[in-house]
Amino acid sequence: MNKSADSEATDEIKRKVNRRKFMYYGGWGIMGLFVAAVLGSTMRFFFPRTLFEPPTKYTIGYLSEYAQGVSERFKQLRRIWVVREMDKLYVIEANCTHLGCTPNWLAAEGKFKCPCHGSGYTPDGINIEGPAPRPMARFKVTLAEDEEITVDESVRFRGERGQWDKPGAFITV
Repeated sequence: MNKSADSEATDEIKRKVNRRKFMYYGGWGIMGLFVAAVLGSTMRFFFPRTLFEPPTKYTIGYLSEYAQGVSERFKQLRRIWVVREMDKLYVIEANCTHLGCTPNWLAAEGKFKCPCHGSGYTPDGINIEGPAPRPMARFKVTLAEDEEITVDESVRFRGERGQWDKPGAFITV
C-alpha cells in the first residue's frame, strides 16, 4: 500500500506540473519582470535626482575681523582665502590651477604652495613656480552698508585676463 500511495502522489504532482505549464508560467513571469523594469525606469524619469549644493553667495564676516595678510579661516569650509592688503581686500579660490589641489599658505615663506606638484603662488595668487599654468581665480566680493562682506562664487575674476582690476574683484579699504 505504501508503494501505490507514493506512486499516486507522484502521478498527482506530474499531472499538476508539466513542461507546458512550467513554460507558460515562466514566460509570463519573464514578461512581468520586463514590464516592471520598463515601468520602473519610466517612473524614474518623473522623479529626477536632485543635487543639493551649498549656496554660491554667502557672508564671511565684517571688515574689522580681518587683519592685514592672508586669513585661512574659510579654507576648510568654503575653500577660499581672504587676503587683506593695505588698501584692499579680496577673496582667492583655494584651488591650484594645475590639477585642482588645495595649496597651503606658508606664512614663513610668504607664499601659497601646492602639496601635489609643487606649484607656488604669491599672496595675491600669481603663479611663480611649478607647473601651474595661470594665477588662481578671485571671487566677487561686495561690502554691505553695515560693513559685512559678501562673497559670490558664481562670479570669478581671472588674473591672466586682466580682470583683477574690475569692480567686484576687490573691496577698497
